[in-house]
Amino acid sequence: MKNLQHQVICFGEVLWDNLPSGKKPGGAPMNVAYHLKKLGISSALISRVGNDQDGDNLLKVIKELDLSVELCQIDKQHKTSLVEVVITPDHEVKYDIVFPVAWDFIEYDPQLESILREADVFVFGSLVSRSEVSRTTLDYILDHVAYKVFDVNLREPHYEKEQIAYFLHKTDLLKLNIHEIDLISGWFGNSSANEAEKVHLLQNSFNIKEVIVTKGSKGASYYSTEIQYHYPAYKVEVQDTVGSGDSFLAAFLSKKLSGEYLESTLDFAVAVGAFITMQEGACPQYTYNDLKRFIWKSQLDN
Repeated sequence: MKNLQHQVICFGEVLWDNLPSGKKPGGAPMNVAYHLKKLGISSALISRVGNDQDGDNLLKVIKELDLSVELCQIDKQHKTSLVEVVITPDHEVKYDIVFPVAWDFIEYDPQLESILREADVFVFGSLVSRSEVSRTTLDYILDHVAYKVFDVNLREPHYEKEQIAYFLHKTDLLKLNIHEIDLISGWFGNSSANEAEKVHLLQNSFNIKEVIVTKGSKGASYYSTEIQYHYPAYKVEVQDTVGSGDSFLAAFLSKKLSGEYLESTLDFAVAVGAFITMQEGACPQYTYNDLKRFIWKSQLDN
């Protein structure tokens, strides 16, 4: 299962999610890096925390999750990010993301050049672009990495149409959910009810080779310029949906980098996303065998 010759770099926010059950480490880049590591892919995290107790504790947790903190910067002026999370009765998640915080000030370090040059995949989201400092760093990095994965993460009011369009032009693989595909395709002229038409608009407008649309209880779809796959969701008892999309992306990339067939890659990603919704928090402890047992049992039940 180990495939540590591949390297994925995740860039952006690390934070504390203040959930009803207490504080949990979070941030999409950290979540993706964590699940990649659990699935046998070497991953690194570029981010920034404050020079405070929350920052110290977050770095400690990141190390406990078996992730390196070597590329996590320390900010002496801005606090570590704390996000208030509200989970509604229908399992929707709402966030209050304070601005500014340490990860808004990720600086470019020339020592990153060799790491970025050797990376197979670079994963980034839209949230980190809300500040000029981190956005400038990200803009520079995007011109120096081979394969760019844009994991859209729209959180009002922390995004702008023009910045999203800029990132789309830089993207090789785009991942977004059904709400985001509706909004973004509408910006650029397609308000139809047909998902495939919305995806093709973005592919043609921005020269995007691959698009993944995640749809919660309705599964997920993959589109390239030649083919498309659609997979239904696994039926599970949902604990919470925090981090499920991040685990989905990590699972998809783990199989893609391992050279798996696309159909089985998407199936595995949907399964992992479902498995994580059964747990509490974005980065629960689990093993690869736990996943295999879950998939096997789900197949038997269906």
